[in-house]
Amino acid sequence: MPAPFSAFAESEFKERMHRARKALKAAGYDLCIAMAPEHLYYLAGYDSWVGVNSPQALIFSTREEDAPTIVLRNADIALARESSWVKDLRTYHLLLEDPAALMAKVAAEKGLKGGRVAIEMATYALTPAFEKQLAAAVAPAKLEDASALLGDLRVIKSPAEIAYIRQAAKMAQAGLAAGRCAMQPGVTEIGVAAAIEAGLRAAGSDYWSIPTELTSGIRTGGGHGTPRPRTVEPGTLVRCEFSGVAARYHAVSLHSMALGAPPKRVRDLYRLGNEVLAAGIAATRIGAHVVDIEEASLAPLRREGLEHTARGRFGYGIGIAYPPIWLETLQISRGLDRRMAPGMVFVLHSWIELPEEHIGVAQGGTWLLGENGLEMLVGSGVVDLEVY
Repeated sequence: MPAPFSAFAESEFKERMHRARKALKAAGYDLCIAMAPEHLYYLAGYDSWVGVNSPQALIFSTREEDAPTIVLRNADIALARESSWVKDLRTYHLLLEDPAALMAKVAAEKGLKGGRVAIEMATYALTPAFEKQLAAAVAPAKLEDASALLGDLRVIKSPAEIAYIRQAAKMAQAGLAAGRCAMQPGVTEIGVAAAIEAGLRAAGSDYWSIPTELTSGIRTGGGHGTPRPRTVEPGTLVRCEFSGVAARYHAVSLHSMALGAPPKRVRDLYRLGNEVLAAGIAATRIGAHVVDIEEASLAPLRREGLEHTARGRFGYGIGIAYPPIWLETLQISRGLDRRMAPGMVFVLHSWIELPEEHIGVAQGGTWLLGENGLEMLVGSGVVDLEVY
C-alpha cells in the first residue's frame, strides 16, 4: 500500500535510487549513509525536518538488489510510514540508545567491512560531534564527503518535480500580492511580512526553509535582514525575499517596492538593478557557462563603477529544501565550472548593496530553463519600481 502522503510514485523514487547508486559506484563508494533531510526526501520520500536535532539516515549500498534502510528516532516512525516507500525502518530511543551504533550495525548487514562510505559533510543534520561518533562506529571504513555528488542528482528536475515548483510559484505570487496590499501608511516591517506569510499559507504553502527576509529604509543596506517592529517610513524602499513551498519544493520571490516616492539616488539604483537583472537573464540559456552569466550581469555595474556593490552570486539552484537553507549545488557564479542544462530551476537576482549609504535594492525570482528557453515562474523580474 503506498504511503498516504507520498509526493511521487514509487517508480520515480526507485529511478532516483538507481541514479544515486550508479553515481556512487562510479565514484568508488561502497555504501551511502545519507543524513541530509533533502536526500532522505528525494530518495526515500521521507518528509521530516527533525534530522537537525535527532540523527536519522538513509542507508543503502551500491547493489541494486539491496533494499534501503531508514534509521530514525522511535518518536518519528509514523512520519516515515506516512511519507516513505522504504519498508525497513530501524528506530532508536533518544538518549537511551546510540544512533551511530545502530547505523553502523545496518551498514554491516549490508556488507560494509571497510572501504569508503559516502555521507554529506555539508549538511546541518550532521554535526561534528555525531560525525566523530559515526566515524568511530563504522571504522575501519572511512566516511567521505559526497555532498556535491548527491546534491547534483537533484539539479535537473523531472516533470513531476516541475509541477510542484509551479504550484509553489503560484503560492509565492499570492504572498507577493498580499505584501503589496499591506503597503499602507503606518505599516511595520513585521506587518508587511505577516501579510506575505498569511498570503502564502492561505494559498496552501507548506513551511519555508529560510525566514522571510524583509527590510525597509536604512535597513535595506544590510544583507539577509528579517523584519523588525519598526514603521516603514514614507519615501523608502521595502526589500523582501520569501518562498512558496509545495511538497517541499520551493519557489523564491525577490522584490523591492516603495511606500511613497523615494529619493532620486534610490530610483537610479533600482533602474540599474533592472539593467543588471536583464543582462544576466539575456545570457542564461542552454549550454551557457555560469561564469559568463554572472559576468554579463556585472557589466552595467562596472560601467557605473559599482561592481563592489554586487555582494552575492547572481543565481543558485532551488528545489527541495528543509531548514535552515534552500540552496542547491547549482551556483551561478564566477569561479565555478558548470553549464546550464534543460530542467534546471534556479533563482536569478540583482542585488545592489551600499551599506555606507544605507541603501539596498534586490530584484529577481525563480526561473525554469526548458528546451524552448527561459521561463520566469515567480518574482518581480525586470519591472518599474512600484510606489504605494
